[in-house]
Amino acid sequence: MSAALLMPLQCSRHGKLIYKVFTQTQGHRYLSNVCPSAEHIRKFIIENTEITGEQSLTPEIRLRLFTPRCRFWRERPELWPFDDPYWAIYWPGGQALSRYILDNPEVCRNQTVLDLGSGCGASAIAATLRGAAHVVANDVDTVAAVATQMNCELNGLEPPVCLTTNMIGSEPDAFSLILLGDMFYDEALATHLHSWLDSCVRVHGTKVLIGDPGRAQFESHSIRQLLHQLAQFELPESVREENYGLTFSTVWCYRPEL
Repeated sequence: MSAALLMPLQCSRHGKLIYKVFTQTQGHRYLSNVCPSAEHIRKFIIENTEITGEQSLTPEIRLRLFTPRCRFWRERPELWPFDDPYWAIYWPGGQALSRYILDNPEVCRNQTVLDLGSGCGASAIAATLRGAAHVVANDVDTVAAVATQMNCELNGLEPPVCLTTNMIGSEPDAFSLILLGDMFYDEALATHLHSWLDSCVRVHGTKVLIGDPGRAQFESHSIRQLLHQLAQFELPESVREENYGLTFSTVWCYRPEL
């Protein structure tokens, strides 16, 4: 796992434990030509996560996540069989974004929505709950896609379309709304995102909402000057404890004309 990709993990207590797991070893990956089935991944997720969410900004959304009671919180790191489990943490930027959507249903109602870097799928769930016409959850991790499907089912929803191709930099599709939570944790990625989002806005008039708790890489990036603040949320005490130095999370609208 690269140092750049680990940036958001190092900002939280949960992340520090995962960071320890993946810096000690790269672990056993599935090296055969046969990828694990969705059924196998589902079973693995059920056995190694807990249903939680009540301590977050969106207690009405239930999610399967890592907690200190889960096996891989303390297990030998080389036993972890998949890619890095970003999907197993409900990051504070995603929490704020999901809360904003739930509080403002008109944002997603009848819209075609892309949840980019969807992780656990919370923002996709919020968009579906608030009447989006079509939702796509995009995460390059196939385990995240299965986790998103399971989390939708937990909340009594039909799963969205889950894509695992890297959409950043591709020819922009005609989404009316793109959601990004905690995606600006690395300067190079932020620059790539900025360019791609600009194309989406220019070609399709896409609206872009960003959730971020004030990470240094986000605050210092040039895109920060093109954002209009929509809402700010005080993080619950448990989320503050897990994210050292972060007390608020903000939702922004990307406005390249600024």
